[in-house]
Amino acid sequence: MARVALVTGGTRGIGAAISKGLKAAGYKVAATYGGNDAAAEKFKAETGIPVYKWDVASFDDCAAGVKKVEADLGPVDVLVNNAGITRDTAFHKMTLEQWNAVINTNLGSLFNMTRQVIEGMRSRKFGRIISISSINGQKGQFGQVNYSAAKAGDIGFTKALALENAKGGITVNVIAPGYINTEMVQAVPKDVLEKNVIPQIPVSRLGEPEEIARAVLFLAADDAGFITGSTLTINGGQYHA
Repeated sequence: MARVALVTGGTRGIGAAISKGLKAAGYKVAATYGGNDAAAEKFKAETGIPVYKWDVASFDDCAAGVKKVEADLGPVDVLVNNAGITRDTAFHKMTLEQWNAVINTNLGSLFNMTRQVIEGMRSRKFGRIISISSINGQKGQFGQVNYSAAKAGDIGFTKALALENAKGGITVNVIAPGYINTEMVQAVPKDVLEKNVIPQIPVSRLGEPEEIARAVLFLAADDAGFITGSTLTINGGQYHA
């Protein structure tokens, strides 16, 4: 029977590539999204992947949402914590709302989502939990104290949870992408990308979402059981943790 995979923020950018890659590999996939109904409906129409709308920063929303997914598709075997937002500004200008929004969505969501599926995974003696962090959670970034803190927290979450579940057939890993060719990065002015960002990347280009998706497929596989608590850095050689 096909494994069930749930991808948060799974209808756009890196998440969309992950959802498509998992489906192509034979998984039954559910993709969540937070607000962009038009993009979600377009994604659903193009891929045939069912989409579910809820706020990953809300524990209650995650509980209800996962229950619906499992009723529709079956118990979740693979959870990809991909949903994330940015609220960039220098720390001395940062508001509490900007801090809380990013921490709750980019870090709190890992608790909110993983808590819904971990007991089932433990009882079935199988699970794959893969969270998408960031190069900026490893090295920091100007104007991203909130984002960098959350993404660094994703890595700590992964290492500890991996230890707790290593004997139960559950692996917990994290991917730290560098600058990937998504809407979020394309929103950066072209001259800034060409003069300031790409010259810092040794391979001299942005990464593609499909390159992150391939790494998720690798970690999600049944035969990847000896890889847990790991951070897979995919940034074109820009930074080595």
